[in-house]
Amino acid sequence: MVKGKVRAAGAVALASAALFGTSIFGAGAPVASAASRVVVVPYPADNLETLDPIDWSGNILVDQGTIFTGLYGYNQQNQIVPEIAKKAVPSDGGLVWTIYLKHNWKWSNGQPVTAEDFYYAWMRLMSPTDTEGAMWAGVTNNILNAYAYHAGAVPASKVGLKVINPYELQITLDGATNITGLLALSASMPVYPPDVEAHPSDWYMPQYFVGDGPYVVSSFTPNGELVLTRNKYYHGTVGNVSQIDLIPSPSTGVEDYLANTLDATIIGTGSDYTYAKAHFPGQIHVAPDATINYLGWDKSVDPSPLDNPKVREAIAMAIDRGPIANPVSYGLVGVTNTFSYPGFPTYGLEHNPYSYNVAKARKLLAEAGYPDGKGIPTLQLYTQTSSNSPLSVLMGEAIAEQLKQALNINFKVDPTNATLWGELSWGGIEPGILPGYSLDVGTANWNQTLQWPLQSDQWAALLEDSGSVGSVSFRQHAELWNFYNYDPHDVKLFGNPNNANEGVSYSSWKPLIAAAEKDIAYLNAWTKKQPLAYQKAVNPPGTVPLTTELKDYEASYASAKTPAEKHAAWVSFWKWVGSYPNGGDSGASLGLNAQVYVDEHEPSLEYHLRIWSAELTNTPSATEAAKLSAEIANAFIKSGYAIPLNYSETVYLEKPNLTGLQPNPWAWGNFYQFQYMNLK
Repeated sequence: MVKGKVRAAGAVALASAALFGTSIFGAGAPVASAASRVVVVPYPADNLETLDPIDWSGNILVDQGTIFTGLYGYNQQNQIVPEIAKKAVPSDGGLVWTIYLKHNWKWSNGQPVTAEDFYYAWMRLMSPTDTEGAMWAGVTNNILNAYAYHAGAVPASKVGLKVINPYELQITLDGATNITGLLALSASMPVYPPDVEAHPSDWYMPQYFVGDGPYVVSSFTPNGELVLTRNKYYHGTVGNVSQIDLIPSPSTGVEDYLANTLDATIIGTGSDYTYAKAHFPGQIHVAPDATINYLGWDKSVDPSPLDNPKVREAIAMAIDRGPIANPVSYGLVGVTNTFSYPGFPTYGLEHNPYSYNVAKARKLLAEAGYPDGKGIPTLQLYTQTSSNSPLSVLMGEAIAEQLKQALNINFKVDPTNATLWGELSWGGIEPGILPGYSLDVGTANWNQTLQWPLQSDQWAALLEDSGSVGSVSFRQHAELWNFYNYDPHDVKLFGNPNNANEGVSYSSWKPLIAAAEKDIAYLNAWTKKQPLAYQKAVNPPGTVPLTTELKDYEASYASAKTPAEKHAAWVSFWKWVGSYPNGGDSGASLGLNAQVYVDEHEPSLEYHLRIWSAELTNTPSATEAAKLSAEIANAFIKSGYAIPLNYSETVYLEKPNLTGLQPNPWAWGNFYQFQYMNLK
């Protein structure tokens, strides 16, 4: 917001204040009043097209906790707590969870909420007829045979979900893990079956809506206003607000707040923050957000001084985070040197050995053979563009200037289009990337153990797209997997899948068969040497042995009738043994040959990440998950491949007579969980 606009808005508001005898610089004349118990707040996202909890869009911030209540939910500290669940009991090492429901929970029509309602909602999401539901955004992502049922490969009876009685639900997982955080997500919310059956396309509209949350839908215009009123049958914790009016998020939220047409709004710019601090500081609130800005290794395959860990350590020690947070970021971020912040589950468990120390950084640089930065070419610093993230370029420029002053290392700040920047942040190696760093962003999508490493996409990229770190030879070998239609090394060994004549004769299958047999023997022996958690992760219940897969591929030659069919079967077999790029940020598809190469040559960081990831995936213990998540973050920090800088903050205005409005710290940001609001 420019200052001229602020003054104009202030003039209008002052004129209104003169007419009505109020002051905009105190409590003002808020929309919310203790008498009416009505609160007006902006949308928690850009739009609200639907209220169906299986749709992963802005509605999730209204669904989970406000108009629906799940087995678990979030308290006012964003911790996972039981809601409808009386208790959740894991068994079989965390593979089976039995949920016992409270008997007093009711739908807004007075009917009891039962285990059958959750079963119906989740089976509806997993159904083969549902093509758009967000199965990955809830407990269905982990239920045994969920995706097989969704694909039509198995019947409903094979899904790991069973109603024991109206108040007892049994969930069997495809791998041991703690699911309580998943049970708090919108895709895990129950729905009222008769409501959905009678009105399948618009059951959430006010004339039909039946919910089990603290509020019900009284009025809803898709992408327009949403009015919520109290559910008289609600049994959980709720504030004293009788009506919530959610309106489309205005582009002038602070001005609308000044004009008293909103009771709360997010402050999104430095100018708005400066103005608010000057005029109504008592109405400003700040909450940490699970989004970390950090310098991430850009995964260039070219050799550079950054291959020397001492150079990376020196750079990590020469960055002063305070000036980057304020004034560069206008105080809209909080300083951190780890991938955590106060209140996050791993806070206190993560540690950074590279505290700000320019003298020590210079000494490290000299030990690495680059005294005063001599011999280090200009390095790249990829940022987002100003149009996508105004603060990204400013932070990049501030970091570059600090490193120039402290270490005499030059960085070229390179604002990068959104697609490439996303690939650098969340994908593996990219062609043409020059040695340096990317100003990356990592976040937790929700409070669940597998999200706690925070920058999970970044470390997962090192697993999915092996070759992102390590020696130059290892990274350059990974180019064969990523930058060619098919790995040229495998093409040389087995033939070219683009050649329609390959695979027609059985003789062209023999090199693949021989390689597969050798690779399988190696991989099976290697896996048996690894920790049990890793073995469980790579061989979950129902896993088909590699030897069986090989027999199936061999049999496909005999079953193919035409040359074209034999070639197609051979190509499928080739892709199982050989490697090729998937495209996008999903990494390369590594065949058996490449998996053997990785096991033999991967750096220790990548190996340990694999083991820790497997252990994290397979632990139902939240305490152990926090420790493992911290180990992952600490390994990244110590390696110098990731340099945490700051965490985002949600800065917002809230009228003095309103309390309990809850900022969402997860990937969506903004407000959520409106049930805790109170009016004085």
